Amino acid sequence: MDALTYLKDLIRFPSVSSTSNREISDHVAEKLKDLGFEVEYLEYRDAEDVLKVSVVGCRGPGQGGLGYFAHTDVVPAEDWLDREHGPFDPVLKEDRLYARGSCDMKGSLACFLAACESVPPESQTAPVYVTCTADEEIGFGGAADVVARSTYYREMVESQTPAVIGEPTLLSVVYAHKGVGGFRVISEGRAAHSSTRDGLNANLAMIPFLQEMLAIHQETETDPRWMNDEFQPPTVTWNIGINDHTPAVNITPPQSVCTVYFRPMPGTDSDELFDRVQRLAEKYGLVYDEKIRGNPVYTDPDSKFIKEMLELTNSDAAKTVAYGTDGAMFTELKNLVVCGPGDIAQAHTHDEWISLQQLEQGTELYRTLIQKYCQG
Repeated sequence: MDALTYLKDLIRFPSVSSTSNREISDHVAEKLKDLGFEVEYLEYRDAEDVLKVSVVGCRGPGQGGLGYFAHTDVVPAEDWLDREHGPFDPVLKEDRLYARGSCDMKGSLACFLAACESVPPESQTAPVYVTCTADEEIGFGGAADVVARSTYYREMVESQTPAVIGEPTLLSVVYAHKGVGGFRVISEGRAAHSSTRDGLNANLAMIPFLQEMLAIHQETETDPRWMNDEFQPPTVTWNIGINDHTPAVNITPPQSVCTVYFRPMPGTDSDELFDRVQRLAEKYGLVYDEKIRGNPVYTDPDSKFIKEMLELTNSDAAKTVAYGTDGAMFTELKNLVVCGPGDIAQAHTHDEWISLQQLEQGTELYRTLIQKYCQG
């Protein structure tokens, strides 16, 4: 099967992150087994008690080899543009395949499966690993579970297997990306008619906290110790939201919620930011609720692995990106890049697509990587 055939099959599973990805994981597991892989099948329940599955496969003897990482979940598609064909009905138009997940990132997984099919297992002298996680789009839950429980992941760490996160980069080599940090701070009050003094306005305790959050925001935008000029923008892009969810202007707000999402970079201490905010919440009697903490990814751009990737992709230089990937959980791997078919600008759009040329080139690159690192 070529990548296009693999991709059409993968797309037909509506694996939106809020639902179980068990069916597509079963499909991927069977495809890997057909290709000669031994498979780990890792089940867990998310915070909403929805069953999620990550699949980790290994084929070939020895140590080292090559690791490949993908995710099987996709973002929602309620705003899908084409009403004649749904978001999970793959449609070919000229040289593009349109569907939710075509670019982010089932197209990449399809390329790697096709590449594996083109390399005879008996020709391998080192292993090839394939990891397909759940929940990348909503917080890296599957990746964290793989780190905690996968025997094959531990093998990769112990032998420092060169690894590729197959997110869309137009097959450019990405040596670093920002991490992620997210939390809520909650002020509790008591609702009442605003003409009385029976209520407790939750915003009043939140206001001084927000003043100090503004100071932290300004600090991270101006203090060089929070910056890294390898990235654009070169700051953590500290994003602060606030909502008291009050349905009418004459109701005393019973709750005020501050949401924060930021993107720490290599060389910055995100733990300090988390700790400072938690202490501020305690200072003002607020509830601190941490949602996600993911590390930035960084591989030395002058390393042997990066230079080999540049040579194999016919590229002049590796680059950085501002978005995050499952790599935030896989930082024990010291030779890790992001490199995959498709354009990140097409990800999550209401007419998501990937070009057939990128599918062909992605398959060829992944085949070359398997041959280099797994055939000796």
